Amino acid sequence: MTPADPAQPVIDVTGITKRFDGKTVVNAIDLTVHRGEIYGFLGPNGSGKTTFIRMLCGLLTPDAGTGTCLGYDVRTQQAEIKRQVGYMTQRFSYYEDLTIRENLDFIARIYAVPDRRDAVGRSLRRLGLEQRSHQLAGQLSGGWKQRLALAACLIHSPQLLLLDEPTAGVDPKARREFWDEIHGLAAEGLTVLITTHYMDEAERCHRLAYLAYGSLLARGTLAEVLASARLSTWIVAGPGLRELAATLRARDGVEQVVAFGNTLHVSGRDAARLEAVIAAVRDPGHEWTRARAGLEDVFISLMGSAKDNFS
Repeated sequence: MTPADPAQPVIDVTGITKRFDGKTVVNAIDLTVHRGEIYGFLGPNGSGKTTFIRMLCGLLTPDAGTGTCLGYDVRTQQAEIKRQVGYMTQRFSYYEDLTIRENLDFIARIYAVPDRRDAVGRSLRRLGLEQRSHQLAGQLSGGWKQRLALAACLIHSPQLLLLDEPTAGVDPKARREFWDEIHGLAAEGLTVLITTHYMDEAERCHRLAYLAYGSLLARGTLAEVLASARLSTWIVAGPGLRELAATLRARDGVEQVVAFGNTLHVSGRDAARLEAVIAAVRDPGHEWTRARAGLEDVFISLMGSAKDNFS
């Protein structure tokens, strides 16, 4: 495979594993991501998402496994990978005592971007930063810092974006604008691997993978992930939901009972057993409705079945 071959996967790894102090934090993960794809990487804190991303972009070396990123070997060609990847970390990592323009110019220098001044100008225009270009980064709100971080990731025209919870702490309007930009970039052929805790964001990805305790538990399109869980879900509304939840959790066949506003979502993998439980507790004061399991229902269920790698 030649580097950056558009006919080949951008990410193609098998059995990628990382251990720290004898603990396996990323456990034999296989993953393939294609050009122009937005791939959502989900999981709870401490599940190994960031460690996996750092191995993909050349910041960490896997202890086991093989594969390529942008056509380069993830174990032996890390320097080549770094030059063609844009990596946006969880925390804002640029200089708060420099202006937006100065930060972008500094990053462009690091990557030896040709025609640096023009490249900085294009980045400012694309992310709507021109009017704020002379504002200190430390004075920016979360949403504007996010735009600066994305502009910095793009300044060297990478072929792959690795975004680690980029919208944490950002208001809904800024999140929507960010995702519109990501879809625009993907339409131009840029590949994006993004970690998020937001279920609505996950649903905007082309494909998803769910990681818990270092292991990959589910992957595929949204429809495929939902179908593979084989989770039956009911919604119940009415009085005394706290007491009803306690009753339901004590019954065999009920895997999870989760409050959603003024309702409960009641789920289980055995549809017949779940319906038997519901029939036993039904009363005129509560309204029961069969529902399609959502991503949050599925992922809570997956977490319940996952084995803690630090226990």
